[in-house]
Amino acid sequence: MSGGGARAAYQVGFLRCVARLYPELRIPYVTGVSAGAINAALLASHHGTFLQAIRELSGLWSNLTVGDVFKTDTWSLARNVVNWLRQLSSGGIGGHRLVRGLVDTEPLRAYLSEVLHAVDGELTGIQYNLERDHLKATAISSTSYSTGQSITWIQGREVELWKRPQRRPMMTTMTVDHVMASAALPLFFPAVEVNGAWYGDGGMRLVAPLSPAVHLGARRIIAISNRYAPSLREEEEDSVFGYPPPAQVMGILMNSIFLDLLDHDAVRLERMNQLVDAMPAEDHAGLRKVRLLTLRPSADLAKMAGAFESQLPKAFRFLTRGLGTQETRSPDFLSMVLFQPDYLTALIEIGERDAEARVAEIKSFLSEDDD
Repeated sequence: MSGGGARAAYQVGFLRCVARLYPELRIPYVTGVSAGAINAALLASHHGTFLQAIRELSGLWSNLTVGDVFKTDTWSLARNVVNWLRQLSSGGIGGHRLVRGLVDTEPLRAYLSEVLHAVDGELTGIQYNLERDHLKATAISSTSYSTGQSITWIQGREVELWKRPQRRPMMTTMTVDHVMASAALPLFFPAVEVNGAWYGDGGMRLVAPLSPAVHLGARRIIAISNRYAPSLREEEEDSVFGYPPPAQVMGILMNSIFLDLLDHDAVRLERMNQLVDAMPAEDHAGLRKVRLLTLRPSADLAKMAGAFESQLPKAFRFLTRGLGTQETRSPDFLSMVLFQPDYLTALIEIGERDAEARVAEIKSFLSEDDD
């Protein structure tokens, strides 16, 4: 499950449809990055059936508010902005960091600890499911600010670790900190300390989002993207006129980090499958075919965000408008931080409708043999 901030609610709609079709479905490998790590963590740690897990996940997103993610009161936001200005104008004198993120995400830590049923921060449900063979492994990816590497944290059984340039897996016991680190939007959310090192959003350096599932041993992968595929005409339309505001630049940057790479990786995987098909079995040299089903929105989730912006807390809305979210027809940045129940519910409903339109394809994919 990919990232994209609030857009990850779209994934829940797809999962709701699948859960109705297969209420007892077992998914052996669950992987996620950025906001998708929240969904992955709940699925991997839930004690009940797949249907029960999705109902709880749906409740998580349907009731989520901006205040559950970061502090939105005027004092907290103003203090962070002032501290940023002081820090930028200090010239590095003193070396003390006055602020670590544009917002304070302690509310998200408290919220995740509750909804993920963490015990002293640990997601104990993952080990519970591993011991009962309901799960083989789960993986959450983050970015090390110390080394610049993409780190994939893994908790599972009989896992063979791999090593790729700037990508490294690490066995661990999953905690709320791992989820917080994976979902820490760069600069906007503060970095998270895990075992003495600092980590941020996993989408920044994970150039192959499908790789954790492939390396863990998956033969079939359902990849849920939050990126709308525009038509050729839509691709040529200007989203902003005149000089681009910061919100437009930030939106393009975040799309390139969190959403574009999944599409590129899907193309690579399909080409590899074609190569495996064309090779004699004795020449596969460990390569195997991995079937892929990619789901993506039928509507532009970013363009939808503008209709819900007025419901944001006043102080936070003032800041987003200052960045120029009303000066673009496709406020991608706004869509990633728009943790509003009405917007999130709309995304869930779109995800559910998109899945229902592909029920026959989904059933066929889940019933295929892995030979």
